[in-house]
Amino acid sequence: MMKISNKTAKRLGMGIVAGAMMATPVATQAQYEQRISNNLSNCSAGKGPAIRVTITDIKSSTGNVRLHSYYAKKSDWLKKGRWLKRIDIPAKAGTMTFCIPVDAPGEYALGARHDKNGNDEDDITIDGAAMSNDPPINIFNLGKPNVKKATFKVGNGVTNVVMRMRYL
Repeated sequence: MMKISNKTAKRLGMGIVAGAMMATPVATQAQYEQRISNNLSNCSAGKGPAIRVTITDIKSSTGNVRLHSYYAKKSDWLKKGRWLKRIDIPAKAGTMTFCIPVDAPGEYALGARHDKNGNDEDDITIDGAAMSNDPPINIFNLGKPNVKKATFKVGNGVTNVVMRMRYL
């Protein structure tokens, strides 16, 4: 937590308690939006907590595949800026493997997208999507199923998750 002196607090027109309260959201926000590399050694035997993710049915080797991890909470699931860790790597047709370390055992959910044309935009008729537990993705839920359908538990070791990339 950020600390400020009484003198600085008075100059800014706030008390010590108010200054400390203002610093808290910054510290909390730091846990979100961490871009990481795909380091498969983090999912080696004896490592963890981490998630080894296998994504199948990737149609082509064009564009990129982006994988996001989320806390298994409705307030975070598939919300902009509420992902924990993100890996972006060039797409490879068929099957790809990722490793996402997590800070602690608990409940998480994963979402992935195959940006086939690499334009960094959601092109529903071109791009693919995959989610943990492989919930149905359709026009009625706009590709965003309830977080409960994508939730899984991570323990102290490495948890294996298989996801199938789907295209419309």
